[in-house]
Amino acid sequence: MTGCETNSSDLLSRCQSVDLTSANTLRLPCQAERYVAPKTLSALQNVVRDAVDKQWHITLLGGGSNVLLPAKLKGIAIRPGMRQWWLEGGGESVVAYVGAGVNWHSLVMTLAARGLWGIENLALIPGDCGAAPVQNIGAYGVELKDVLEGVQIVELASGNVRWLSADACQFGYRDSIFKKALADKVVITQLALRLSKKPLPRLGYGDLAARVTASSSCLAVAQAVCAIRQEKLPDPQVLANAGSFFKNPLVSSDQLSRLLQTYPSMPHFPQVNGQSKLAAGWLIDQCGLKGTRQGAFGVHARQALVLVHFGGGDRRELLQFAEYIAHRVYDQFGVKLEPEPRLIQA
Repeated sequence: MTGCETNSSDLLSRCQSVDLTSANTLRLPCQAERYVAPKTLSALQNVVRDAVDKQWHITLLGGGSNVLLPAKLKGIAIRPGMRQWWLEGGGESVVAYVGAGVNWHSLVMTLAARGLWGIENLALIPGDCGAAPVQNIGAYGVELKDVLEGVQIVELASGNVRWLSADACQFGYRDSIFKKALADKVVITQLALRLSKKPLPRLGYGDLAARVTASSSCLAVAQAVCAIRQEKLPDPQVLANAGSFFKNPLVSSDQLSRLLQTYPSMPHFPQVNGQSKLAAGWLIDQCGLKGTRQGAFGVHARQALVLVHFGGGDRRELLQFAEYIAHRVYDQFGVKLEPEPRLIQA
């Protein structure tokens, strides 16, 4: 992708026929007709304007940690490359304004080292900050929506810039308006995150509470989260993967009661709407699929929620393997699994 991180909108001469295999953490082979990573808001607006004028299909990318790319990607792929961030405010709380191209984990650790609470439980989640609202990323009892003040966006049709409040983002579990009404219609360019100087540890998950206490520092919590994730999850730089491949399914209270009669030790987490969230990894593990391999893809040997790519496979083969796993879970539990990564259209 050399030469495509640019402030220029001169796309035809600089950014044609780009291999994006290394730009997605599953390392699915993908050749893009065009790719550009504008570093400023004005450069992004120029890119969008050119793409719309030329009637190119626009695909938006972040760090590639939660997408399933096709073999050939037509039009132009745009990765917002704005990496500036700063803090505003005083007293017990501050707001961090963060460019979409900032690495999420680096931001978490930097803020935690400064004693700013709010996103420490989200350490070691891969990807760029601009992609975080799309999925409403979450881990260890915290979701992005818990700290997000607003999102700056650029409308693809007009190039206009505006802000959306957190409420306007319509966040749900691994869901947002950016997957629905605004899907493929806007580019996220900046986040505003509300952080606290006052200790606000959230240690509701047992494996995290076992390593830190309510008096631990913000950085200690973030470091504990990193240690837990590194023990359970493969490094995508070593073994290609997109993290959690399936969403944790939600079931009604009646369905949960039926399941607990047969599986009394089934992990479940009550939700405010009366449903309960099940652990997809536990369901897959109970089907005896941990460590299973079919061709180029497999279920990780230590974390059944993670599908890994050993090399040489493509998206079609991966989706077939994922469908096989989902069928096995449904046959045993009557619970449907949905993939978490975003399926990018060719």
